[in-house]
Amino acid sequence: MVDVVGVGLNATDVVIEVPHYPAFNSKVEFLSTQWQAGGQVATALVVCQRLSLRTKYIGRVGSDAFGEFQLESLRREGLDLTDVQVVPDCPNQLAYILVDCSSGERTIVWRRDPRLTIQPDELKPEMILGARLLHVDGHDAAAAAQVAAWARQRGMLVTADVDNIYPGLDALLENVDYLISSESFPSAATGESDLFRALERLSTRYRMKLVGATLGHHGVLALTDDSFLYEPAYKVTCRDTTGAGDVFHGAFIYGLLQDWPMSRTLDFSCAMAGLNCTVLGARGGIATVAVAERLMAAGRRHPPRWPQLPTLSHAGGGR
Repeated sequence: MVDVVGVGLNATDVVIEVPHYPAFNSKVEFLSTQWQAGGQVATALVVCQRLSLRTKYIGRVGSDAFGEFQLESLRREGLDLTDVQVVPDCPNQLAYILVDCSSGERTIVWRRDPRLTIQPDELKPEMILGARLLHVDGHDAAAAAQVAAWARQRGMLVTADVDNIYPGLDALLENVDYLISSESFPSAATGESDLFRALERLSTRYRMKLVGATLGHHGVLALTDDSFLYEPAYKVTCRDTTGAGDVFHGAFIYGLLQDWPMSRTLDFSCAMAGLNCTVLGARGGIATVAVAERLMAAGRRHPPRWPQLPTLSHAGGGR
């Protein structure tokens, strides 16, 4: 019995700190380099586990040193890895991440071997039985759509972290309750350049409980059944933005399962994401609830991107 089961990506990151992002055809001496464990679903689950939820990860891991590094990181955290598959003679998903120390922003170069793709016929309904919530990303959309359909049949909540358009994604979104995507996804999915209108079209199309987008230092914008919600990001001393969105999703899941008001859940998620940016690595700065709440109580925020939010009718929906 677990609280959260996740199906999706894990990755091993080689994080390289440079004093500034190198210009084309130049040389820059790096300041540090280290291996870090990451990946969208895997990192979100680690957040949940550290916040005292019971978690299970379902995914595929390479058999090389980077894959063993990732597996060992998840073992140490205490995740249930019963249904993780180690793919023989296959490298794990790997990312080289250049972190600009002048800003904390990062540039990622990555590769995922096709053999790491989770296939729908590898999954069984009993793998997710007993969980309260399923969390997926959109990379292996067919597999994610399969488990999301099973979860919906069993009355489980389904959350999704989607950053791009993938084949078969539509079938997944039909069974998602809470979608929080990258800023660019709503417009890419709907063809609507206005973010408010794009979110409303997604909500109308898929009848989700909430659809939203993370906005970097601008925070998060979301649409529930009857209104838009907006939480500006917190001002922190940023060392590395890697994993901020993944940590946001883990914190969001925690707030959801605590039955917090949605505005508090989004605020808490912004605080957790911001705190993670103060330390190097995708999971380097995962905070406790108490530390996040102190930031929520006394922290400074970036200026709001929208001083006033439109109503649904003004956003041009038609729900």
